[in-house]
Amino acid sequence: MTHGHDHGASAGQHRGALLTALAITTAVLVTGVVGAALTGSLALLADAGHALTDAGGLLVAVVAATLALRPATARRTWGLRRAEVLGATLQAAVLLAVGLVVVVEGVRRLVDPPPVLTGGMVVYGVVGLVGNLAAFAVLRRAGAGSLNLRAATLEVAVDGIGSLGVLLAALVIATTGWLQADAVVSLLIGALIVPRTVLLLRETVDVLLESTPRGLDLDEVREHLLRLPHVLGVHDLHATSVASDLPVLTAHVVLDESCFNDGHAPAMLDDLQRCASQHFPVRVVHSTFQLESAAHADHEHEVHA
Repeated sequence: MTHGHDHGASAGQHRGALLTALAITTAVLVTGVVGAALTGSLALLADAGHALTDAGGLLVAVVAATLALRPATARRTWGLRRAEVLGATLQAAVLLAVGLVVVVEGVRRLVDPPPVLTGGMVVYGVVGLVGNLAAFAVLRRAGAGSLNLRAATLEVAVDGIGSLGVLLAALVIATTGWLQADAVVSLLIGALIVPRTVLLLRETVDVLLESTPRGLDLDEVREHLLRLPHVLGVHDLHATSVASDLPVLTAHVVLDESCFNDGHAPAMLDDLQRCASQHFPVRVVHSTFQLESAAHADHEHEVHA
């Protein structure tokens, strides 16, 4: 038995803000790559790699917001919500490689630092910082109603730190002549990229493997459901995520025989769904419960935990 569902805020919201931030971040990315090529600065190249992280994340958010507007079909009953996860997985794998290359090259340049043009570093660093601030302002004005938007805002904010690092490296080299400052800043930027991409990769793989959503303890869910009046047992309890913001929970719930005799089962279904949507850190707004009598256990082919 199922009940009416509210899938939460549409993933198609805030597309305008995301598209604007994507355009700004892409311009910053291109500027950083050109600047790194002209100045020889690894810090600028690392910052461009960080901008690539942001552009990739924003692109995934935009694509997800667009695809999520497509209606479900008989073949794709969830529409194309999972496209967000597939795109993010590819993005994380590519960006992890970028971050590792930056770290390896940074270590090499600590030993043998090449000359860099500090004036160009300052120019392109300022351009990157201004672009990051503009994108951050656009996303902040759009609010924080969606997970995609909050993640994108965080990405841009951290990238702004990378641009500040480029300016700091240029200042240190210009005033002290210590060329290793460029490599040190690039290593710090790489340290920002690698952990975030590893975490993103873990999260997307968890979704693809249909792991239980983080923050949702199924033992706690089972215990809470069993405390409801007339509930005798809970089995075949599963929780997965269709997309990052769409957790799904299903369960077989054994009710007292009286619930079926006196017509109380529909009210029990309301209680079960209210429990799933209100009592746990992860709010499950899409839940499906199969209500059974104790006698139905004899007809189950295989009962899972």
